[in-house]
Amino acid sequence: MASRAEQFTGTMPVRDAHRFDVGSLERYLRARVEGFGGAAEVTQFKGGQSNPTFLVSAGGRRYVLRRKPPGLLLPSAHAVDREYRVITALAATNVPVPRTYVLCEDEAIIGTPFYVMDYVEGRIFWEPTLPGLSPDVRARVYDAMNDVIARLHGVDAAAIGLADYGKPGNYFARQIARWSKQYRASETQPIAAMHRLMEWLPQHVPGDDQSTIVHGDFRLDNMVFHLREPRVIAVLDWELSTLGHPLADFSYHCMQWRLGPETGRGLAGVDCGALGIPTEQEYVAAYCRRTGRKSIENWDFCLAYNMFRLAAILQGIAGRVEQGTAASVHAVQAASMARPIAERGWSVVEGMG
Repeated sequence: MASRAEQFTGTMPVRDAHRFDVGSLERYLRARVEGFGGAAEVTQFKGGQSNPTFLVSAGGRRYVLRRKPPGLLLPSAHAVDREYRVITALAATNVPVPRTYVLCEDEAIIGTPFYVMDYVEGRIFWEPTLPGLSPDVRARVYDAMNDVIARLHGVDAAAIGLADYGKPGNYFARQIARWSKQYRASETQPIAAMHRLMEWLPQHVPGDDQSTIVHGDFRLDNMVFHLREPRVIAVLDWELSTLGHPLADFSYHCMQWRLGPETGRGLAGVDCGALGIPTEQEYVAAYCRRTGRKSIENWDFCLAYNMFRLAAILQGIAGRVEQGTAASVHAVQAASMARPIAERGWSVVEGMG
């Protein structure tokens, strides 16, 4: 069986469901992107479950195009315009992001809205155990991720023009309502744990109400690392970003310590110390030091909420599989994880005592 790195690294021919008029794209970019020229060659990245992502090579340069998928979409999903906006704004901060070039909301060009950004040459790590690296380098990779998410949560949203990037306040409550609605809209078969979580979570929302820019899907394989150094040079996939509670974002990132390897992104049961990877407690402590926190209350609530949210996202993929519009050939595998991750979330609640 192929590893996640083999399954998701690199490009493939554009899937039939995602083909578009390359000539139309060429004409559009030639008129709007300085230096764009020559015939464009387009291939599709293997990774990416939501917005189809393409490598565009032209005139000796490489670009990345992200577009909304075709077909019937859930309300507010696949917001490439928001993704473009936040990446463009963050270019003025110490959070590493690709350079953006253009946002096109005219569906006549390639069939759906899209944006174009730089292709960032580097390494993407698909396995949280970081096979092939030394314990020292693994430790530095994890520390680099911790540093970047702490930096993101320290950005002044208003100072970079993102004061209106999300609704202020009640983030957990609003997100629980949103993902409950999205889950119900894409439910293909009942998941009892999801229904229990949808009932329990709104009744146990923490009282503190912080707000920062949150990525929404901050994890190892959404980052490009330098080719030779354990340093993050670009954070990708900002589709779920908004203004929200930083601990919702950080606990989502930390779910990997609670999920098993069968999820494709889990560290549960792994001897982290032997690999040089910090434990969950060590990683949380490092974030607290960087963000000036003494500790984190309601940690288990945050984790249960994020397992519920991830299960709802995976259920959305399951819905797209049924429609035949899922962006990745690995969508069926991802969709199958909705139930076990929801059940893991409910077990966190049960363990709270």
